[in-house]
Amino acid sequence: MKYSYYPGCTASTTAVEYGLSSEAVCEALGIELIELQDWNCCGATSGHALSHELATSLPGRNVAIAQAAGLDMAIPCPACYQRCLIADQRFQEDETWRAEMESLLDFEYTGQARPRHLLEIIGRDLDWEDIAAQVKKPLAGLKPVSYYGCVLVRPPELTGWDDPEHPVLMDRLLELMGAEPVSWSYIVDCCGASLTLNRSDVVVTLVNKLVQAAEEAGADSIVSACGMCQINLDTRQKGHQMPVFYFTELLGLALGLPDADNWLKRHAIDPRPLLRSVGLA
Repeated sequence: MKYSYYPGCTASTTAVEYGLSSEAVCEALGIELIELQDWNCCGATSGHALSHELATSLPGRNVAIAQAAGLDMAIPCPACYQRCLIADQRFQEDETWRAEMESLLDFEYTGQARPRHLLEIIGRDLDWEDIAAQVKKPLAGLKPVSYYGCVLVRPPELTGWDDPEHPVLMDRLLELMGAEPVSWSYIVDCCGASLTLNRSDVVVTLVNKLVQAAEEAGADSIVSACGMCQINLDTRQKGHQMPVFYFTELLGLALGLPDADNWLKRHAIDPRPLLRSVGLA
């Protein structure tokens, strides 16, 4: 399976372990990621706060680049995913803007390169029996809560997830890896996102509310599919030490990939003691 790959700005910076684990897991599962040539920042989150045109033109250019390959776009970052979805929708609905972008970028919009989040691609495009057959180290004993954050599944009319308030795809994937995902009520609540830069007090409050809720539900860890959510949850806890994984890290661990320890040691809250306690490290 081949996909155009839009890593986004954080995959090699603040969420480097997410980028590395995403690429390694995709290679192991037979997903070929073809990185977009000369891709640019999608503008999230400051772009759409400052300029409506920037908010759609920046990701619109990436959608245009992906058209050349005619492949769906695999996007690990929910913010990038959302911005590209919105730009793609504008291509479909705003004829004037589409014509302007086609002229500027010398391409013709065909709608062939759908922006898709990496979790959706792994969870929906692959045969689950094939994935299960590759599990070498089942995540037995691990009791995580799945955390989507507020952006990945919204707006539901664009994203099309199984349920915008109670999505289950990540839970099912974790179960396939042998983990015991815990049900909780904060699966799509906000962590404060980029407010961490100018209102860290708000982020600390929201993060600790989430961590406390996960603990009360009986979880030993949180699993994220978002670079911003993971870094907020990993660095803004006060009085807690709950590990926060990327879903790709746990997939890589279950698949027995040799680089898993290199990803996990980058976390602010070291998850390896937890993994050792259940015989996974």
